[in-house]
Amino acid sequence: MLNQTSVTEFLLLAVTDIQELQPFLFVVFLTIYFVSVAGNGAILKIVISDPRLHSPMYFFLGNLSCLDICYSTVTLPKMLENFLSTHKAISFVGCLSQLHFFHFLGSTEAMWLAVMALDRFVAICKPLRYTVIMNHQRCTQMASTVWVIGFFHALLHSIMTSHLNFCGSNQIHHFFCDIKPLLELACGNIELNQWLLNTVTGTIGMGPFFLTLLSYFYIIIYLAFKTHSCNMLHRALSTCASHFMVVILFYAPAVFTYMHPVSGSSMEQDRVIAIIYTVVTPVLNPLIYTLRNKEVRMALIRMIRRKL
Repeated sequence: MLNQTSVTEFLLLAVTDIQELQPFLFVVFLTIYFVSVAGNGAILKIVISDPRLHSPMYFFLGNLSCLDICYSTVTLPKMLENFLSTHKAISFVGCLSQLHFFHFLGSTEAMWLAVMALDRFVAICKPLRYTVIMNHQRCTQMASTVWVIGFFHALLHSIMTSHLNFCGSNQIHHFFCDIKPLLELACGNIELNQWLLNTVTGTIGMGPFFLTLLSYFYIIIYLAFKTHSCNMLHRALSTCASHFMVVILFYAPAVFTYMHPVSGSSMEQDRVIAIIYTVVTPVLNPLIYTLRNKEVRMALIRMIRRKL
């Protein structure tokens, strides 16, 4: 995975060019990072430690929290370092590593949200068979499959990007290493890389998205025609609503960023949108799940009382 040119490092852009704002933004994003790690870490801890939450739904939620901790850690520490540094450089190997883990965790989260939607579909539409269908072995197999597919999908991009030739400027028009900004710096033919981005990444992203929509469509149809209890209907829709909010927060900015071609993209616009799915979404996920999920709220209260 060695590059064929003399490029040994890339220069990253700051979130803003206004120097006076950078110390303030450092404090803001550092606070967001701590809140994200603490919030997702708290969910992960209560899911592991509270026996009442040892069910498939919370197993998946715990994995999502673990994903969000890692996802924000891929980009935020380097961003924070660059706020305080005049030389905003990242090594070639470091850039490829950041690209790999960003797409590894991003594609894994996309598939994970679909798995969570499928879990809600089985729980609501097949309640009597739920424990049989979503048994521990099957949940573990689904989790392993999602993580492995995400890893090899990202590895494919890392290998293909490492074989590109880079010439001219080594300044990446982004605050982290991503495929599209790197393709703009590449010399030679990038059609295969663009095809992988549009086809493979598009399939891994949009496939789970449509599976998620299909799951919710069947849930709504089932609840509309089969459920006569208002309390049960409200509880089911409340559970699904929190999950669907996470899906929208994750997919909306990602689709906007990756669905238009490299040549027609606005890097300034992409940087702003990237902040949403790399910084904002991971910190909002624990808030959405704790505020809208009674079981998680009660488990969190029990954990705090034990500490006191």
